Amino acid sequence: MSLPQIGFGTYQLQGEECVSAVRAALDAGYRLIDTAALYENEAEVGRAIRESGIPREEIVLTTKIRGRNHGFDEAQEACRESLRKLGMDYVDLLLIHWPNPMNDRYIDTWEAMVELTEDGLTANIGVSNFTPKTLDAIITRTGVTPLVNQIELHPYYQQVAMRELHTKLGIQTESWSPLGRKSDLMTNPTLVAIANEHGVTPAQAALRWNIQLGNVVIPKSSSPARIVENFDVLGFELNEGDMLEMATLDRGATLGTLDPETSEIL
Repeated sequence: MSLPQIGFGTYQLQGEECVSAVRAALDAGYRLIDTAALYENEAEVGRAIRESGIPREEIVLTTKIRGRNHGFDEAQEACRESLRKLGMDYVDLLLIHWPNPMNDRYIDTWEAMVELTEDGLTANIGVSNFTPKTLDAIITRTGVTPLVNQIELHPYYQQVAMRELHTKLGIQTESWSPLGRKSDLMTNPTLVAIANEHGVTPAQAALRWNIQLGNVVIPKSSSPARIVENFDVLGFELNEGDMLEMATLDRGATLGTLDPETSEIL
């Protein structure tokens, strides 16, 4: 399965705001929509998709299994519950949201998801926030490689080693927080200068950089104008010098406090 290179994230979108934002994204041309049980907005996302009038088969819908539903039976029931909330017969991509390795049930969860693909409840399976160790564990146990690993990735945290590993394993890198939320990335002088050279916004330049690395990006916004702006990143190209300048922005560390090797996200 080949994912659209730009999708729409729904983290922290709730209620009617979520419905309106997803509808605006679909109207703007997005066809990859990302939600999660943890976001508690699956019902609104499903409603927006149904109300859009766009054929279901044209939309790539992703949801995720949360930490408290790790385990073989628990993960299978969690998928069915997500489908009930979404009002869908299947999702296109089901992810483990966080590995929660201290709890050590992510392998059982992955085995359950392999079976869910066989049952037709999800077309594809992947992971989010997995490390080399946790990726190796699920692949070794099942022989099934995730379609994607969705990780924090933006100019301040470029994840070079993980991107190289993904390429080696045949995993698609999907970038969450591609605009470096809660940071000064959008006012960084290097990024602003590059954006000005191309007559685009810093957000567009950051998204274009990510896409040119071969990553899938899932920016989130509740603003219809910003939703359209974020999608409009295919009409220009950063040159080699721009890409080299962007590489200097890497700080080599997450902007948050969650460590996928130790955090237990319920």
